[in-house]
Amino acid sequence: MSQTMQEKPLIDVRTVPPAERHPRIFGMLNALLPGGSMLITSDHDPRPLHYQLEMHFSGMFGWEYLEEGPEVWRVEIERLQNSGCDCCCGSDH
Repeated sequence: MSQTMQEKPLIDVRTVPPAERHPRIFGMLNALLPGGSMLITSDHDPRPLHYQLEMHFSGMFGWEYLEEGPEVWRVEIERLQNSGCDCCCGSDH
């Protein structure tokens, strides 16, 4: 992934109330320019978030585990360069 660690937005969801986690993450993802990435730190495997990204934004984001537990998971999510929407919804997501 392209940016250095210091330049990437970071969210540590361990400090965010559970109901606010995904809305905050999606807000940060929407702000990323193509080629940009962000880091997520969690106390559990964020696999449900990965499934949600794939279901609603298929092909728009890359996902890379940087650390995989058992106490801390770290993931880098990159907004892909070619992330245009190919669906019929008419949105540019």
